[in-house]
Amino acid sequence: MTTMKRYFILILSYVAMMTAVAQTPAAALDKCAAAINASGGVTASYSITSSQGNSKGTIAMQGNKFRISANDVKCWFDGKSQWSWSPLTGEVNITTPTPEELQMTNPIAAVQHFKAAFNMKKAKAKTANTLALKLTPKKKDSIKTLWLYFDTKTSLLRTARFEMSDKSVYVVHITDYKHKALPASTFTFDKSQVPAGTQVVDLR
Repeated sequence: MTTMKRYFILILSYVAMMTAVAQTPAAALDKCAAAINASGGVTASYSITSSQGNSKGTIAMQGNKFRISANDVKCWFDGKSQWSWSPLTGEVNITTPTPEELQMTNPIAAVQHFKAAFNMKKAKAKTANTLALKLTPKKKDSIKTLWLYFDTKTSLLRTARFEMSDKSVYVVHITDYKHKALPASTFTFDKSQVPAGTQVVDLR
């Protein structure tokens, strides 16, 4: 999988669990994770724009499981195994992510990663109904600065701006949040979602 596609999965995993805002940044992250678990599941649409390319699709989450679906990347994680597909490789790779890798792809693990690895503070918002947070890594990281913009009326994350250490910028917009319970099959590989005859490579 290319670096750009890894960034896309990282970005989506981070922003997907940002579904509520508390008074402090750290409390907001905890409340976001709790909100997803309490709802039984969350689906949303996303779009990413960057100098590296654009992407749009959908994401589904429930507990520590997630699924990302787009034309340029598909990923399923059932809490233990991860299936990743990219049109560039033309194959599906099955892996058992390490704890470090899960910080890059697992939304629940990302909550703890933010709290441990980033300094967080409120930033000046451009509009009255927006809450802005600025996150900067405590140590050298692929992310230089992360800006999160929440709608204060709905407590939902609408925009995230990732300023990367390589000077690239990714802007993510999230829309169409829906809370509903999702079947376990949502988070396991579905061969009908990739081209017929796609090779599946088990790297576990």
